[in-house]
Amino acid sequence: MTAQSAPVIIGVIGPKGGVGKSTISANLSVALARAGARVVAVDLDLGSANLNVLFGMKSVSYTLDDFLLNKVQNLEDVVSPTDIPGLSLICGGNVPGIASLPYQRKIKLLRHLRKLPCDYMLLDLAAGVSNNVVDFALVATRSLLVTTPDVPSLMSLYSFLKTTVFRRMSLFLRQAGSDDLLDLLEMARDVDRHPELKSIEAFFDQAQRIDPELTGKLRRINKRFDPLTLVNRATPAMGANAGITINKLMEKFLSLRVHDILSVREDPAVTRAAMKLRPVLLDEPDCLFAKDIARVVDVLMN
Repeated sequence: MTAQSAPVIIGVIGPKGGVGKSTISANLSVALARAGARVVAVDLDLGSANLNVLFGMKSVSYTLDDFLLNKVQNLEDVVSPTDIPGLSLICGGNVPGIASLPYQRKIKLLRHLRKLPCDYMLLDLAAGVSNNVVDFALVATRSLLVTTPDVPSLMSLYSFLKTTVFRRMSLFLRQAGSDDLLDLLEMARDVDRHPELKSIEAFFDQAQRIDPELTGKLRRINKRFDPLTLVNRATPAMGANAGITINKLMEKFLSLRVHDILSVREDPAVTRAAMKLRPVLLDEPDCLFAKDIARVVDVLMN
């Protein structure tokens, strides 16, 4: 990859808090850098940033807030080097209200992010299913969905997938100016009042009668969404079971194809590293967690 090429953007998403999303982001960025890539890890948990803490960086000259509030004009001024060769960090801030970015400001930020000289960019996104999170995820080259195998986490993951599917289609239909299909999509959001539209396939069937050409484009847009799910703190069997559950929901209700499921095992080495405010790959590169992260890197790089 040349310096002029746009980076591969990896959106790291944990719809439910506490699933280890930021730990995954930190260690994945270390692994990619050690594989020879130029990496920028970006803390996009606006209003509640903590990725810098996982690297032991208690203070930096500038944070992302400084760019968003126009205190600095050049995003490159916000990039902080780490002591890991090839890895830099854009630290988030904690300015109240900054988490609710207007859409145009998000577009500006993403445009500047794409210009940064790196091979891989990791976006560590906030928990939840807000428009901020979904919009940042939509621009990613690859979405990495982090969950744990418990039912609440899996349901939060499904909720994120559903919100993302609706957001992608809504943005497309607004741009296309199709009020009729937008109205139908709004009806499909309310399954209690419109059970006949409880699945995306049912929506497509009715949309086909209104505008076959646009419906065909919507189907293709939906098929292009190909996330990678990472089941954290799980045995391989637990990860496989969680994958079956998610894939069934995706196929039945969202018309999304079966996608890759990887699991990362529970490892006390992660806790030991967190107590020292260091990514575990730096201190215990041969631990179970590190080996599982290496598998994720293989998938992302190949």
